[in-house]
Amino acid sequence: MASNSEHTSLTRTSVIEAHELIKEYIHYTPVHTSKTLDELASTPRSSEDLASTEWKGQEAAKPKINLFFKCENYQKIGAFKARGAFHAVSRLTPEEKSKGIMAHSSGNHAQAVALVAKTFGIPVHIVMPSIAAPSKIAGTKSLGAKVVISGPSLPEREAAIAELLEENPGATVIPPYDHPHIILGQGTASLELEDQVKKLDTDLDAIITPLGGGGLLAGTATAMHGTGIRVFGSEPRFQGANDGERGLKQRARISSVSTLTIADGLRTPVGILNWTVISDSSKLKGIYSVTEEQIKKAMKLVLERMKIFVEPSACVPLAVVLYNEDFRKMVETQAGDKGWNIGVIFSGGNTTVDAIAKLFTDPKFIPDRV
Repeated sequence: MASNSEHTSLTRTSVIEAHELIKEYIHYTPVHTSKTLDELASTPRSSEDLASTEWKGQEAAKPKINLFFKCENYQKIGAFKARGAFHAVSRLTPEEKSKGIMAHSSGNHAQAVALVAKTFGIPVHIVMPSIAAPSKIAGTKSLGAKVVISGPSLPEREAAIAELLEENPGATVIPPYDHPHIILGQGTASLELEDQVKKLDTDLDAIITPLGGGGLLAGTATAMHGTGIRVFGSEPRFQGANDGERGLKQRARISSVSTLTIADGLRTPVGILNWTVISDSSKLKGIYSVTEEQIKKAMKLVLERMKIFVEPSACVPLAVVLYNEDFRKMVETQAGDKGWNIGVIFSGGNTTVDAIAKLFTDPKFIPDRV
């Protein structure tokens, strides 16, 4: 796609315009609540629970929290990625669409772009790495995409895209997160969430989303800017997956991440444009991280208590709310007795029963990237 500087500015108004453009193509996903999880989030953690953490010996936080879950696991192709893909392609001219589109991805973005191409009747090529799960390759092909298998590394994927561009001059590459139109499209989820909570006769105080490449978080921060709704990011910390959190502390974007966190959708470093948004303290109030075990505990609660099928990446925000004492103490301090209504975006549900079973029984199991 064209350079970032040539496109719509990143403003709340632009997110609203993006929503108008794509709303007929996407699901208006539901918002669920859970009294059980509200009670757990509002209950101080025990000293025994804190004993194995960096907060050992400290007094447990006592926040008051009500949770509102935006279920993007029910979105088309099972993840929020459909929003950004529909918006980016909708912005193309008829001539650009006629020349086709391309993307490289191992799962969610691949399927989102393939779905958009099928919807609009556009030729599409998707480069997928050889390590992608066969089921995900088959899913992308089933949507009509011409799939090209590349080597597993990012340079190999990009080389495959370059070859395809030589064969298909004029085709447009749809990036997974680092582009204004992608960011604006992803931000539409929080617009809906804000409105849905208002219809419940209350207002959000904050929204927390997962952070991988940053499309969803940057879009949310853009959409909520100026509303008074605070926006936070959440990351796994395994093997340095919390590059956003670390980057904010050192005031510089971290460009490389190598991690096999179970939150497989969050293994990507924050994008360049996305960083300019989330490093702006007027738009983002903080990023917090959690352990692998905490992610699994949060996922277990969602599956068993809410009966909602989600992937590990989607559970990272809830894990922060439940288990990160820095976040919890911040809520207690800023909210006081009133407490906060916190929106949690469940980013997706693209996993399998077999993968979930292995996740909880095999300590060495590493999920495929979705």
